[in-house]
This record gives sequence, C-alpha cells and structure tokens, in this order.
Amino acid sequence: MDSIEKRIIAEVADLHEVPEGAYNFRVNGQTDSRVSTENIEISPKEDGSGIVIRIAPFTKKESVHIPVVLSMSGIKETVYNDFYVGEGADVVIVAGCGIHNCGNQDSEHDGIHRFFIEKDAHVKYVEKHYGEGDGDGKRILNPGTEVTMGENSFLEMEMVQIKGVDSTVRKSTAHLAAGAELIVRERLMTHGDQVAVSEYEVNLDGEGASTNVISRSVARDRSRQTFISKIYGNAKSSGHSECDAIIMDDARINAIPEVAANSPDAALIHEAAIGKIAGEQITKLMTLGLTREEAEEQIVNGFLK
Repeated sequence: MDSIEKRIIAEVADLHEVPEGAYNFRVNGQTDSRVSTENIEISPKEDGSGIVIRIAPFTKKESVHIPVVLSMSGIKETVYNDFYVGEGADVVIVAGCGIHNCGNQDSEHDGIHRFFIEKDAHVKYVEKHYGEGDGDGKRILNPGTEVTMGENSFLEMEMVQIKGVDSTVRKSTAHLAAGAELIVRERLMTHGDQVAVSEYEVNLDGEGASTNVISRSVARDRSRQTFISKIYGNAKSSGHSECDAIIMDDARINAIPEVAANSPDAALIHEAAIGKIAGEQITKLMTLGLTREEAEEQIVNGFLK
C-alpha cells in the first residue's frame, strides 16, 4: 500500500501498523493481504464476491480487522462478507471503508455483512466510513448489515461516519433470540450537499431480548439526513430507540421512529430530538476567548464523542 492508502487505513481502522490477530485488507477491489489465526479463519468465497470469517467457539479476547480502501477514481464494487461467531466467543471485529477520490468519476463501495452469532457469544463490531480527495467524482458508501443472534448473545455495533462521504444509504436488520441484547451507537456528520440515510430494523423474537438504538448526528450546510428506526417486540422484550440531532445552516433532518408491540409483554420506547445549538452554550464559550466558529466546533465535537 502507498502512503495515501496507509493513511486511510489509519482513519477507518485506527491501524498504523500490521495488527495482531486475523486481518483482511482490501484495496481497489483486490485483496492486498490476509492472515488467519488458530481460532479465526478468513477464506474467500468461491464466487469471489467476498470473504467468510469463522470464529471458533469460546475464542476469547481476539480481534479481526477487515478494512477496505478505494484510492482510484471510478471503482464500483459490491462485497458480501459473512461472519460466523461460535458459542461463547468474545471478540472485536473492526471493519470500515475509506475512499480517496481525486478524479472525475464516482467511486462506490457497497459492503453487505451478515452475522450469525451463536448463543452466549459477545461481539463488539466497529464500522467507520471516511472520504477525502479534491476530485469532482463522488464518494459513495452503501453498507448493509444482517444480524442473527442466538440465545443470550450480545452485540455492540459502533457505526461512525464523520467526514467526506457524499452519499450513503445504510440498512441494518437484526433478529434476536431469547435473552439476546443488541446495542447500536451511530455517530454521523454531513456537510456540503451530502445525503445520508440510516435505517435500523430490530426484531425482538425471543423472551428477554432487548435492544438500544442510539443515533447522534450533526447536519451542516445544505446536507440532508434521514434516520429510520423500527423495533418490533414479538415476545416479552424491551426496546429503546433514540435520535438526537443538531441541525445547522440550511440542512434538513428527518427522524422516523417506529415501535410495534406484537406481544402484550413488550416494553418499547422511542425518542427523537432535533434542534439548533443553544445560544447560551456558544455565548459561554465565547466569554472564555473562543470565536463563534471555534465555539460551534467545540460543541459539535463534544456532542459526537
């Protein structure tokens, strides 16, 4: 990888050197490097459409990194990756895609990830998206996530998109068995004419299943955001959805929460709040010597942490 590709890897995967554990680096539509371990096997699909990650039962405190980089203009690809997480495993999975586009053609990566998490497994999944480059071509990312969770399993999903992506449509669907817990933490910022759509659908199918879907976003300039959250309580279960957004300049934000109790024992809550930065917050920071622009940046950065 060249210096640009290494820098993007650092942005989306927090990697400044080759990681310990299993990894698969994909650069400009091709596999750059791949390493499996004793407990985590990464193999290509026979049809070449993506990779399969198999994590052995009771694997503890291991990680797998699968970042994607596009540094050439005009590349468009769809990749299907499947994760099989064995019973009782406890692992961290770091994904994400960065696009450097200095050309006139659009560059697009659509990553479809399927998770099959067996009972009592514990997974933290981190997915970061990043774009840069001064070309006229757009940087487009359309991720899809399909999750199937076994009994008493746990999944925390950290979805981050802070800079440089012109268009994104994220669709995530999950089915939870008895006692399973899903936590989603989305952090999103759009600017310029960027467009972002996030849609989460969680099906609480088993008794004692629970979810907490939290989105924090900032929309600036003329950008547009849509947040859609659907939680279906199909058994005795609990679910909470929260969208908290800051709107600035001429941006537009839509928040569309939906909860459906298909069982009398389902307890579901949704919250949505969209508003401007409070004037007194800016005034307070300006009295400490910051300009208005610096005060706004401090507030936004703190909100998205």
